[in-house]
Amino acid sequence: MNLAQIATPPATSDRRIRRFTEIPSPHDVLTEFPLGARRAERVARDRDEIADILAGRDNRLLVVVGPCSVHDPAAALDYASRLAKLAEELGDRLKIVMRVYFEKPRTTIGWKGLINDPGMDNTFDVARGLRIARQLLLDIIDIGLPVGCEFLEPTSPQYIADAVAWGAIGARTTESQVHRQLASGLSMPVGFKNGTDGNIQVAVDGVKAAAAQHVFFGMDDLGRGAVVSTEGNEDCHVILRGGTDGPNYSAEAVTATAAKLVAAGLPGRVVIDCSHANSGKDHLRQAGVATEVAQMVRDGAPVSGVMLESFLVAGAQAPDSAPLTYGQSVTDKCMDWAATDSVLRELARRN
Repeated sequence: MNLAQIATPPATSDRRIRRFTEIPSPHDVLTEFPLGARRAERVARDRDEIADILAGRDNRLLVVVGPCSVHDPAAALDYASRLAKLAEELGDRLKIVMRVYFEKPRTTIGWKGLINDPGMDNTFDVARGLRIARQLLLDIIDIGLPVGCEFLEPTSPQYIADAVAWGAIGARTTESQVHRQLASGLSMPVGFKNGTDGNIQVAVDGVKAAAAQHVFFGMDDLGRGAVVSTEGNEDCHVILRGGTDGPNYSAEAVTATAAKLVAAGLPGRVVIDCSHANSGKDHLRQAGVATEVAQMVRDGAPVSGVMLESFLVAGAQAPDSAPLTYGQSVTDKCMDWAATDSVLRELARRN
């Protein structure tokens, strides 16, 4: 048989992959930007305090507040310096955690966050994004604030999680087995949001699943494929963020959620997201929601904390705006700093 007549088998792998781009291993990035003993002690202490609040052992209110997403490290540090002063002043009543979100899940398409595309120019320099993100976390810890992050990519926590005091699994991924497994191995308290349709049971199931041991595919600190075995995370909780049917932060909704948690053998306490569907995505409405929640807490509702979207300038702008407005969100609309200051003081006064 003529060799030229032998058919070449069709390629069956990577047919839709344009390229692979190498990035540094977690070990390399952590070595380049070390957490250090002093910061590690601060992170560990913050995690313990947050866990105590969520378990009802600490009567303070947990407040996770900050930009919808971080796109400008300079503006984020400016915001952090202001927030740190309030955190110290109100620390006997509030445990303030700065929201520092680097990864943005998209309903369809859009800018996916600072790690994915730090230049917001479709160059997708992920290696640069990882370094910027880690340095920013270290800088914020040095300012005196604990940080909270949403975890989206299952391997990105290897690069930043040692510096994070509180984590979140978003509404679009709360039902994902991958993210429940991920949360089971994370070293900080983690909140599961209810589904975008308002389904609370999927978040309760997420909390229960994350409390269990798991074995799954993952990556070690050297970037090698590995089988990951986890102990389970007992510090997970539900975040109520509303849904397509409207808000779900009422006393009745909170009581019903607490009952679902208790029925699942879990602590019956929740965190309420005052933005998203609970405020109708109206950044000005967040303050009113927070005030209502604060009164519920005073009345004995099983609420451990609140979440707020806030930045230096109110509203939002498109990521491709030219020029960008300093201190304004490029994703969801946020309260401005003046409104944030007022809301935090009101939360402290009522707690």
